[in-house]
Amino acid sequence: MNPSPSTADPLILTLAFDPGTGERFDGLRRRHFPEALNRIPAHATLFHHLDGLEEAEVAQAIREATRDEPMPEVAVTGLRFTGRGVAYVLESPALSAVRARLAARFDAMLTNQDRQGWRPHVTVQNKVAPQVARALHERLNGDFAPFRFIAPGLILWRYLGGPWSHRASFPFGQHLPHKTRSAP
Repeated sequence: MNPSPSTADPLILTLAFDPGTGERFDGLRRRHFPEALNRIPAHATLFHHLDGLEEAEVAQAIREATRDEPMPEVAVTGLRFTGRGVAYVLESPALSAVRARLAARFDAMLTNQDRQGWRPHVTVQNKVAPQVARALHERLNGDFAPFRFIAPGLILWRYLGGPWSHRASFPFGQHLPHKTRSAP
């Protein structure tokens, strides 16, 4: 049973994936993340904890940050062993710039975790024994080939003590002329 959301529950901002990329990462997460702990889809987090009492302000800032921004290209450049898990490393100067502008706007509500340097990634395994994570890292790394995708937008979630509740999606480039918008 999902708890009822409260406006005090924190907000989380993640990157939206195109369908193929989302299915790829989510399939890896379903296969390798401990089933009992896997309550959310594969994601790349921009902010882990924004003030849930300020949802309207947060949503407005995200809307403003994405509406005139072309869909950014994101490079998947490698894998990271996290000690007890494995993550795919993401790089995108355009996305990093959007995140930096939002961080400046959200400065007063950022937690220490969100003030640290941003290292974008998609975790496909976590909370396993180090030797299990090391073995998966070696296996995935052996087959890894860098790839790119076009990110269609950002997603705002409310954290509910484990599961997340979708609050809103914010597509990139909603106010750009059609011919200058990037396509996935």
